[in-house]
Amino acid sequence: MSDALELSIVIPCLNEETTVGDVVAKGVASLARLGVRGEVIVADNGSQDGSRDVACAAGARVVAVPTKGYGAALLGGIVAARGTYVLMADADDSYDLSAIDPFVDALRAGNDLVMGNRFKGGIDQGAMPTLHRYLGNPVLSFVARLFFGGKSGDFHCGMRAFRRAPILALDLRISRTCTSPRSPLCCIATAVPGVPTCAPGVMAGGTCGSCCFTARAGSSSIPARCSSSSARSWERAS
Repeated sequence: MSDALELSIVIPCLNEETTVGDVVAKGVASLARLGVRGEVIVADNGSQDGSRDVACAAGARVVAVPTKGYGAALLGGIVAARGTYVLMADADDSYDLSAIDPFVDALRAGNDLVMGNRFKGGIDQGAMPTLHRYLGNPVLSFVARLFFGGKSGDFHCGMRAFRRAPILALDLRISRTCTSPRSPLCCIATAVPGVPTCAPGVMAGGTCGSCCFTARAGSSSIPARCSSSSARSWERAS
């Protein structure tokens, strides 16, 4: 029997022992429920609490990433992944890994990039700052559509999935200053011509909705799910 894996769920982590176990458990359960040959990777960025032990106990493979920053941890997890596809989410349980079904379906349908859209699914009270919800994110998403095409409605959603090989082929680099919560993947959707993509999404406990995002190629629509964000803790720690 082949040892090849279909999907690697990559979770960057920094001092999140209170939530990372639940996140990993959801990922492991989803892989089993869907019959997907896969793995859950926690890319630990130097946690000083019990995050690594908790993640291991929940069924994750923990990879140490010494270079500081969310982007560095994410890229380290992607490099260590063994799956044909990678799905990224956060260790603070802000994205619901029990609802990865549409991501898997879209990847299997031939989409190389699957993006979440939280605005289509609903946002819990306090889960996104008002300025980000009504000005920052919509404006930046509009600018992305204006200059690069496609229909992305949530350019900065942190739950997304992609075919691993094309991402590695980009030869992405991380510097000490690369601490953006969505680095290094925040621009991949529009930077790579001809990449079939798809955009699902939900933030914080609403009904899943979808918004198709196409980067010069066809795609399908699918949903995701998420809640709050720990971006500030990464910025402080980095």
